[in-house]
Amino acid sequence: MVITKDVNLPEFTALNVQEVDLSTATLMSAGPYLGKDCEGINNEFMLCRYESQDPRACLDLGKKVTSCTMQFFKKVKSKCQHEFNQYAHCIDKSSGDYSFANCRKTQAVFDRCMQEKLGLQRPDFGYFCRARVHDSKSLPPAPRESCPCHSQVPDPTPSLPDCKPRPAARFSSRFHWITE
Repeated sequence: MVITKDVNLPEFTALNVQEVDLSTATLMSAGPYLGKDCEGINNEFMLCRYESQDPRACLDLGKKVTSCTMQFFKKVKSKCQHEFNQYAHCIDKSSGDYSFANCRKTQAVFDRCMQEKLGLQRPDFGYFCRARVHDSKSLPPAPRESCPCHSQVPDPTPSLPDCKPRPAARFSSRFHWITE
């Protein structure tokens, strides 16, 4: 992406945040619970990204999303670490494509622990596909006309002139057995 000197980029210290460096199997095993536990702040972040079309405007919300994720995994570690590790290990080692099919028993044990100790219930199948309205408390972003990085470039290609109808194919079509 090419930018001009008029665009203000954030300092590196504003971008520096503790990363959630977990494996794929770990994130997949906790994914439904994490999505439900941090749903509000995730929706707020995605709304900001969609409305502003500028990632710089959403840095603080991105930090809150990361913080919510870290807090979630700290809760899981304090209450259901053994069950969670068994489930994540099963997903990691039971198949080559991180399939859940062979890990339903360890998933049930982990689900029970999350329900009893943290009060979180696994969202039902299709929960994240349903349309929901997010009630945002933040103000809508300012109009983007003043931003130099989103200037509109007119399309230099004029529309094609109206053409004459095309003649019939010279060698007929492949579908010669179809009669009209």
